[in-house]
Amino acid sequence: MTLQEHCRIEPLDQAHALHASFYTEPHWLEFEQRAVFGGTWQLAAHSGELQAAGDHVVGDIAGKPIIIVRQADGSLQAFFNVCRHRAGPLATCNGKGARALHCKYHGWTYELDGALRAATEMQDARDFDKSAVRLQGIRVREWQGLVFVALDASAPPFEQVFAGIAGRIAPTELSQMRFAKRDTYKLECNWKVYIDNFLEGYHLPFVHPGLSKVLDYRVYDTELAQWHSLQHSPLRNNDGIYGDGNAWYYFIYPNIMLNITPGRLQTNRILPAGHGHCIVEFDYYYTDDPEVQARVQAEQAFSDEIQAEDISICEHVQQGLASGSYSAGRLNPKRESGVWHFQNLLRAAYARHG
Repeated sequence: MTLQEHCRIEPLDQAHALHASFYTEPHWLEFEQRAVFGGTWQLAAHSGELQAAGDHVVGDIAGKPIIIVRQADGSLQAFFNVCRHRAGPLATCNGKGARALHCKYHGWTYELDGALRAATEMQDARDFDKSAVRLQGIRVREWQGLVFVALDASAPPFEQVFAGIAGRIAPTELSQMRFAKRDTYKLECNWKVYIDNFLEGYHLPFVHPGLSKVLDYRVYDTELAQWHSLQHSPLRNNDGIYGDGNAWYYFIYPNIMLNITPGRLQTNRILPAGHGHCIVEFDYYYTDDPEVQARVQAEQAFSDEIQAEDISICEHVQQGLASGSYSAGRLNPKRESGVWHFQNLLRAAYARHG
């Protein structure tokens, strides 16, 4: 089949899964870094890491080094973490209260807003205009205590990507939750396998017997928006793990999950680590409510159990995709609409960039 045929959008009740070659052929990763991760809003930090002027966070987004800096007026600015002299880093780790950004290679100094303040020993450079040099900026947004960046101007408007989420989860305020810990996992599967798995509850009765008792599979539902999807269910029989209320599982295209239960936010960031491996970062945030704090240990142990089950099935699926015996199966319209939605966004990206 041609790329155009692989990228054809089918109605949900006639839809096939994405072809196995997108999960197994190495050349797709370079394209995805550029056009998928580089062309979307990416989770890069938490507001708690950037509380005061000069606080800064460094990171890697779509294979490119970035730095986010809190300004004196309270706003955030983000830049490529690349000196305009000879590409040295402005910082090699997160920091607090910096008054300026100093290149670690040759000492060029930038204001927090990216303007060049001083260029070491450049007095003999003819026609060198210090005022014309500044760090290359990146779009940055702060939302519900989370900080996102977009490398490419073609990324959709932030308000469009996150439309309706804050209102839907109200009165919950994610910004009121404090960071507790990060767990990092490396999986032997393509990054898309892990996301496909997240996006459907079809596997719950077969892979997650414990979670199936907590979520009501009969009313487990998926809702689709333009750039995100939501799976939700009432909570039940959870023996002090989550508390009373609802579970909200948001997926933000292409690789961010917001798992919200009463008093808790768990963010997942899925990063490719080669075409056949991925890294999954779990960050936990909780309110200070004593009832919530009393559940933390049990909730994290339960999350570890679910994650072990997901790792096992995802790695087996990757083996199946690479077996040569599978191409693209039919999707379940009732249970796999989230997979269909995600894969269609990918198809559009693949087709758009050829």
